[in-house]
Amino acid sequence: MIEIKKDTIIGDILDVAPQTAPIFFAIGMHCLGCPSSRGETVEEACMVHGIDVDKLLEIVNEEANKPVEE
Repeated sequence: MIEIKKDTIIGDILDVAPQTAPIFFAIGMHCLGCPSSRGETVEEACMVHGIDVDKLLEIVNEEANKPVEE
């Protein structure tokens, strides 16, 4: 099970759960490939984009822990 928290680095999330990228894109985080965004924590990114960090964590954790369809 993957546990994503406020201090988890976005780049680390994308490395272990790339299926979460559309969630970040949907809330306006379009620069997921740039070095600064990959080094930001979830909490830092939410502050910059005006997003409720707890709500985002709920959605991202749910998606990250879904069974992978083969």
